[in-house]
Amino acid sequence: MGRISRRAGAGGGKKNSRDLNKNLSESLIVLGVDPGTLVTGYGLVARRNNEVRFLACGSISNNGGTAMPLRLKKIYNELCTVIAKYHPDEFAIESAFYGKNAQSALKLGHARGVSILAAVEKQIPTTEYSPREVKRAIVGSGAASKEQVQFMVKSLLGVKESKMLHDTSDALAIAICHAQRMTAPASKHKDWKSYIAAHPERVRA
Repeated sequence: MGRISRRAGAGGGKKNSRDLNKNLSESLIVLGVDPGTLVTGYGLVARRNNEVRFLACGSISNNGGTAMPLRLKKIYNELCTVIAKYHPDEFAIESAFYGKNAQSALKLGHARGVSILAAVEKQIPTTEYSPREVKRAIVGSGAASKEQVQFMVKSLLGVKESKMLHDTSDALAIAICHAQRMTAPASKHKDWKSYIAAHPERVRA
């Protein structure tokens, strides 16, 4: 069976969760996803004014021997869980990569599809970025390596996680890329209660 691993901001626990809800009430939250049928990375950042900071990241892992429909179900279900927990305002995902291997491209398309569906069902605006576009935004070069992207992601967000998967850092890079291109909200909700009142569809009972 597959497994999901999550990492949130430093502190953890119920107290940190309450503080997170309070501090994010005026922030733009972006969920970035690097899709894959074996490993789907995700990362969340919050933008307030011109500051982008780390919220959480993780990966959704599937066993290669698991049937494809079950892998896709797991990706969809776990991303729905992440969305229900963090209530992102925007969703960003890596666009399709057209390589020489048609079968690999097809599988990637399946993972992208269920990932986008998880966001669209919650009416979250969705944007796609090419790998080169994300690399240019984070590193300054569209030909940057995954190692260079991960180094810059950690530096920009102040994350010291030493065993971060490239799928996860790529997802955070996508989220940062989108957050940097968004116009900072002029006025949002004063508190978490008003946010819930305005977006009841994003709160799971």
